[in-house]
Amino acid sequence: MAKRDYYEVLGVDKSASKDEIKKAYRKLSKKYHPDINKEAGADEKFKEIAEAYEVLSDDQKKANYDQFGHDGPQFGGGGGGGGFGGGGFGGFDDIFSSFFGGGGRRDPNAPRQGDDLQYRMDISFEDAVFGVEREFEVTKEEECSTCHGSGAKPGTQPTTCSHCNGAGEINQAVDTPFGRMMNRQTCRYCGGTGKEIKEKCTTCHGSGTVNRRKKIKITIPAGVDDGQQLRVSGEGAPGVNGGPAGDLYVVFRVKRHEYFDRDGDDILYNLNISFPRAALGGTVEVPTIHGTVELKIPAGTQSGKRFRLRGKGVKNVHGYGTGDQNITVHVQTPTKLTERQKELLKELAEIEGDGATNEGGSFFDKVKNKFK
Repeated sequence: MAKRDYYEVLGVDKSASKDEIKKAYRKLSKKYHPDINKEAGADEKFKEIAEAYEVLSDDQKKANYDQFGHDGPQFGGGGGGGGFGGGGFGGFDDIFSSFFGGGGRRDPNAPRQGDDLQYRMDISFEDAVFGVEREFEVTKEEECSTCHGSGAKPGTQPTTCSHCNGAGEINQAVDTPFGRMMNRQTCRYCGGTGKEIKEKCTTCHGSGTVNRRKKIKITIPAGVDDGQQLRVSGEGAPGVNGGPAGDLYVVFRVKRHEYFDRDGDDILYNLNISFPRAALGGTVEVPTIHGTVELKIPAGTQSGKRFRLRGKGVKNVHGYGTGDQNITVHVQTPTKLTERQKELLKELAEIEGDGATNEGGSFFDKVKNKFK
């Protein structure tokens, strides 16, 4: 199934700014996060959203995607450029060389870097903020220790393919609208390697690689955010013909916190206070990711008022300072009242109705006096 356009996935235009792309990603990732959305297909939808954001939030990857789409060079494997999977980008050189030969041909025996791999890791909100060491296991191909990657039985060696003479490709005549031409195809006898294995290794059965479970230990830096990734050099697929291994990219999926939200390096918190506290003011204890702090609430605070606790947010993953904690106040209206509370509120209503807010002090001054 063809991949959807990344802009369509996030629901933004190609002219969207970085902030618009980030806001769209945060909104969709919260909607389809597996911890919240238990509907069938939500996990795949979340992965699609994360993949789209990973590309569109990176200037270089976005530029390549805008020019080439999903077939761009940033998605090719084996080049060490940070992509996932194999394939690479094929241009006109590849098309013409398949018919006429020429410079687009690769030496099948030349060393090639292995493909990059991807691993998705779930981490807690706190681990994302403060960083942590994690060990995990992956199943990955590794060079066969019996034949050392040759695919041949110990004591024997692969031989040059007798069908393609080691080229890895064969020419086949085909009829085209331009006449009869020679079409170059991968040799089906050697699979494009240019070599034949007469006696295969009994461990890897001629592939030169085996699947093994491997433990990998990483240090997750403080400040990583949902959808960001960490490159682990040399832990991808093994190289070919002695080439270097690819890299492993660990993509983080941050679990939601019970009462904190995150906006970049800032932490968001909703504080519920009573009507008397909003009217009279005072000091309240507020939780932060770094511990509890005291916050002064001015008299007459309105619902929706925002306060900022500087330096109580998240350390920037690139070392550019620390964010803040933004607190939004929500004044709660009581639903169950005692008789005494009803009497007091009735008196307050009478005071407000008498126009006391314009005579002899403010309405909140009257409230203070009443509650005192």
